[in-house]
Amino acid sequence: MTDEERITQKITEIAATADHYPAVIIIHHVPTQTVRYLSRWGLELLGATLEELTALGPAFSPTYFNAVESDEYMARVWQLMYEGGKPEVHTFYQQVRTTEREGWSWYLTSMRRLLSDDQGGPLLVMGLAIPLHPDNHFAAKVQRLIDENDFLRMYSDRYIALSPRERDVLRLLALGRSAPEIAEQLFISAQTAETHRRNIRQKLGATTVFELGQYARAFDLI
Repeated sequence: MTDEERITQKITEIAATADHYPAVIIIHHVPTQTVRYLSRWGLELLGATLEELTALGPAFSPTYFNAVESDEYMARVWQLMYEGGKPEVHTFYQQVRTTEREGWSWYLTSMRRLLSDDQGGPLLVMGLAIPLHPDNHFAAKVQRLIDENDFLRMYSDRYIALSPRERDVLRLLALGRSAPEIAEQLFISAQTAETHRRNIRQKLGATTVFELGQYARAFDLI
């Protein structure tokens, strides 16, 4: 059986039940990064036919997904499909442009390898995309997580410049502790605590408690 015959057989198996699930089912051909299958719900949400999506080839992702998130996460997914010793399932958030509403809609997507070639390389990957509707609080929480992740990427170099002790002080500053309170909790002098606070503000370029809190949240100090 040729690779193309195996691909057709596998897609037929998935398509037989795909429309029964409360998620959009999508299958990509890994070597060409081309959509080979999308469940009926997905086609309705994108307002396109499978033939139109397949014709886009690698341009499918930037056409329908927010490029800021899509380029980074999808590139990582393709890379992981070729790496050994990695988790079989890769889960991430995506912003998708659909016919359902104006602007972007959030989806939680999980992808896994569906079919390999004779050499063990990936032929197909399957994704399940679950909508996170804005009428519940979960979508807002996801947006906050994404914002923190963006902040982390932008300012990781500044954070790395902090010493372990300065990170301890940063956590307490973000919690609203004063220099004397920090000194007492860390068993250091008030003058040392004040020096740490001054150095932290200088290294991070932060002047307010809110800005310090952004660093503490993004880097899991609080």
